[in-house]
Amino acid sequence: MAAAALVTENFKFVSLFFKSKDVMIFNGLIALGTVASQTAFNVFTFDCPCSSERNYIYGLVAIGVPALAFLLVGIMMNRSTWDLVSECRLRRCRKLSGASAFALLGTIAGRGMVAPITWVVFSLLQGHAYMCAFSEFVDPSMLEGFPSGHGPKIMAKFPCKDSLPTELQSFWAEVERRLKYESQLIGWLLVAVMSLSVFLVLCLKRCSSPLGYQQEDYWSQYRSNEKTLFERTAGVHARLLATENVKSFFGFVALENEEKEQLAEFQSASPVCSTNWNRVTGVYLYRENKGLPLYSRLNKWATYTLENNVNALETEMDVIY
Repeated sequence: MAAAALVTENFKFVSLFFKSKDVMIFNGLIALGTVASQTAFNVFTFDCPCSSERNYIYGLVAIGVPALAFLLVGIMMNRSTWDLVSECRLRRCRKLSGASAFALLGTIAGRGMVAPITWVVFSLLQGHAYMCAFSEFVDPSMLEGFPSGHGPKIMAKFPCKDSLPTELQSFWAEVERRLKYESQLIGWLLVAVMSLSVFLVLCLKRCSSPLGYQQEDYWSQYRSNEKTLFERTAGVHARLLATENVKSFFGFVALENEEKEQLAEFQSASPVCSTNWNRVTGVYLYRENKGLPLYSRLNKWATYTLENNVNALETEMDVIY
């Protein structure tokens, strides 16, 4: 039972990644952008050196380095990355279990892998980089009628058809066909493996989640709305606070019409103490208070603040289940 409860709680991190329609749409846009970038890369920058011992390095770098860059960008753009960093900085991760940390890192990596996997798959399906990397490893004896006495150096020239000797140009189509076949086979196998992996994780998440589909959908909507409203309100609050400080310094402040309306509506803004900022920042898993759901750290903070339960607020905010 304890193991089942642990799996149930920790796979809520995974559910955050898969249950949001906005996330899936965002991932689709990332994939489309990656495809466009990959196409542009092949058209404008990819140029195989057609040289033995250089082809292999260049081909793998052309596939791997952009994928690594996309992975790092995806991780940096993931809010959960900075939630985890804040959790470790503010609370030293002392209450974050190994399983919870592993599940959270899995969701961060899963989100970040969308663009790099898309890049690798389309690189393999197009076959240019693979042909460049592995042309020198083609066995000439497997090609019917191929002249003897040619080794890796001449095979490395096959990605550049114009650099081939005249008597070997008739073999170019066969070499290209074989290498593209291998490249595309690996690409489709990668698609199958990733699709199966996503399917299994989705099934495991559905089986492990203690929440029904409707509540999970509501949780997703709540988090999205809270994020939107928090950012919008934070922007207005920062603008009003800056307005007061600038006016205090200069004696007046130059405002746009929209900013004047906001100032007339909200009058002023008080700074938020660092303690409260820290309390609503960090990793969070779904919890309940007296049978009522707490959907976020902000929700938890507001609930305990309204109850004026400072002691519970101090202890509960440090615990990650």
